[in-house]
Amino acid sequence: MIALIQRVSEARVVADGALAGEIGPGILALVGVEKGDTETQARRLLERVLGYRIFPDAEGKMNRSLADTAGALLLVPQFTLAADTHKGTRPSFSSAAPPEEGERLFDLFVALALAQHPTVETGRFGADMKVSLVNDGPVTFWLQVKPG
Repeated sequence: MIALIQRVSEARVVADGALAGEIGPGILALVGVEKGDTETQARRLLERVLGYRIFPDAEGKMNRSLADTAGALLLVPQFTLAADTHKGTRPSFSSAAPPEEGERLFDLFVALALAQHPTVETGRFGADMKVSLVNDGPVTFWLQVKPG
């Protein structure tokens, strides 16, 4: 599984024309599911997202995690993160999980997040979404937990 995380001062996602989720300070995580991903990868990736130290401490160093700051979490499904871009000028999605499996694991990821973190908002799997954010820093990281 993959998460592209961004430290934000605010973020929102509109799905099919309606507000689906909105947060203040925290993390916007675009989440992609690859073939072979299981509950194990979902649990480990969530652990990394919640525990990744990207927020400043009193000295301005990135030493605090989302869990430490009690910031909000906005989870947005994005299958294009699993694209193979190594050849040519058109992405291949052969490494992305099939839609049913992607949705199942994204929903599991959301359920696990809701059980572990106080403020979680989401986009909607398979919807036409518009994501807006104010990236704080900017701070952006690619987190991946490989299948198997």
